Amino acid sequence: MTYDFTSIMDRHNLDASAVDCIGDDYYGMEPSLPKEGFDAIPMWIADMNFPACPSIVNALMERVKHPAFGYFVPRQAYFDEIIQWHQRRNGVSGLKAEHIGYENGVLGGVISALNVLCSKGDHVLVHAPTYIGFTMCLENNGYHIVHSHLVKDENRVWRMDFEDMERKIIENQIHAMILCSPHNPCGRVWERWELERAMAIFEKHHVYVIADEIWSDLLLDGHRHIPTQSVNDYARLHTAAFYAPSKTFNLAGLVGGYHIIYDPWLHDRVLKESSLSHYNEMNVLSMHGLIGAYQPEGYAWVDELCQVLSQNMHYAVSFIHDRFPGLDITMPEGTHMLFIDCSQWCEAHGKTLDDVLHACWDVGVALQDGRMFHGPCHIRMNLALPFSRVQEAFDRLAHYVFLP
Repeated sequence: MTYDFTSIMDRHNLDASAVDCIGDDYYGMEPSLPKEGFDAIPMWIADMNFPACPSIVNALMERVKHPAFGYFVPRQAYFDEIIQWHQRRNGVSGLKAEHIGYENGVLGGVISALNVLCSKGDHVLVHAPTYIGFTMCLENNGYHIVHSHLVKDENRVWRMDFEDMERKIIENQIHAMILCSPHNPCGRVWERWELERAMAIFEKHHVYVIADEIWSDLLLDGHRHIPTQSVNDYARLHTAAFYAPSKTFNLAGLVGGYHIIYDPWLHDRVLKESSLSHYNEMNVLSMHGLIGAYQPEGYAWVDELCQVLSQNMHYAVSFIHDRFPGLDITMPEGTHMLFIDCSQWCEAHGKTLDDVLHACWDVGVALQDGRMFHGPCHIRMNLALPFSRVQEAFDRLAHYVFLP
């Protein structure tokens, strides 16, 4: 390995929510503090416990050397690097600067797109399990969520229920669907045939797609991301896709994402909607952070990162299958999150999910309650940390939590 994915960083008192908020009540979903004798292993909030790619740090330091941070406009390199990134990593062609627009974050962009395409009180189709950010931002902005539940096939792979999706589109007069690709929290990387079949339903009923593709760089075991807009002509002109370097490079603290929208009408309307708060403005350091990330070194760094995440995932999934009968887990194809069904284990051992969560938190395995993601007896676990910490976490689970 060329880059450092093994050092254990001390993030305490350095503005890291994943560490400093444990035992707090800032988000209302924090793990509790561990008992004496255990340190906390941060496996809840979806950021990474790895040092940033050096090219990002270098780009930020170079810009900070100039002691002026006044009003600015995005430099051409910002757009050029985004275009090249999508071309090289996802085979995207025909992307131009005029199709790209800045967003403070993916969720803000999702709401801007919904405000263009829908009226307050409209129903919006979302897959379940569901990213909690979708739940909160849709409810906060007056939209009603209609869930179409993913189902596991005979190979335990999460799949879309196409018949259910179409029925709910018709019954609820749905005009917009949020597609998470890759899916959070299940970790599916959708295959082309799945996207094509879904898009045929959307075209039939004239449904617009809002695609959250923020996880599209974090692919495991050689899986390939299919950009939603590449599926067909309808998808290209009826999809607003949202990205950010924050998940890929752990830059959430810098703030900054972007959309890709090919239809001129939709692009102009989303830009206008995003501008109405007078807050959706790019940060000069986040711009340089993205430019630094999308350099050749960033490509190599992400490739190594995906190898590390794949190793961590295989270790965790194998450990669960071998040592924790009653836990149901499917090997993710993307993201760095595990979504684990504890229902059979809890039933067999007379435990509740709360019992499991507090037992984990007591020994410092600071994972996340999956119920907020519409997993009724699930836990969500972040594996983007050094392998030694993953091993330590699972050793604690074996010795103190999921006992035979």
